[in-house]
Amino acid sequence: QVHLVESGGGLVQAGDSLRLSCLASGRSISTYAVGWFRQAPGKERNIVAAISWNGGSTYYADSVKGRFTISRDNAKNTVYLQMNSLKAEDTAVYFCAADRDWVVVTPPDYWGQGTQVTVST
Repeated sequence: QVHLVESGGGLVQAGDSLRLSCLASGRSISTYAVGWFRQAPGKERNIVAAISWNGGSTYYADSVKGRFTISRDNAKNTVYLQMNSLKAEDTAVYFCAADRDWVVVTPPDYWGQGTQVTVST
């Protein structure tokens, strides 16, 4: 069983940066793909970024390309999402999720509880 806990969310102003962390426990996620998803009020949950087990492949939604960077430190069992140039439309609950398959095409098996990111203008 993989237990995921997100942290790093908060209230920031447009143009600011935040770094989200996703800490895994219960099992090493070094062989898991991990994705960051977000869900705004009244909207569907969508993928934001994903990273393969060794970091060799990444994926970004068009809306965050050039602003967000996903990375991982398998020694720390942690995946990060660096978010720069934040916009009001980035406001959402951010979730990390892990799966042995590529999380962009396969619904992940394991999910965190989410962390709120609010960007004010």
